[in-house]
Amino acid sequence: MEKEFLNPAGLPVLPGFSQVVTATEGKVVFISGQVALNANNELVGEGDLRAQVVQTFENLKRALAAVGATFDDVLKTNTYIVNYTPDMIGVIREVRSQYLPQDKPPASTLIGVQALVLEGLLIEIEAFALLKA
Repeated sequence: MEKEFLNPAGLPVLPGFSQVVTATEGKVVFISGQVALNANNELVGEGDLRAQVVQTFENLKRALAAVGATFDDVLKTNTYIVNYTPDMIGVIREVRSQYLPQDKPPASTLIGVQALVLEGLLIEIEAFALLKA
């Protein structure tokens, strides 16, 4: 299995993600959007973006582990933030950097939304990974 992380000439190079990721051969893993709920379905970090980002990444970590994957196998993430403002990106990048590889970060999209599935949730992240077949 070969993965390639690219930032082609003419596209901006921004911290925390690659512009293009390619992969050949393997088992594709789609992880549903994870949120800041613990195993008891309790909201973690009400009103606290940092705490919710950490819990969300911990949930992603558990979901990846369930199929024998790690964050090194993630090729793409989509992040949804309630009432997003640019000042929130620092917190997200700081926590994200503790989980995702910095040398070959996945492709990534961040979308500001009005609300998520449950009141009080501030962030949701879905991931796409590729495992060796």
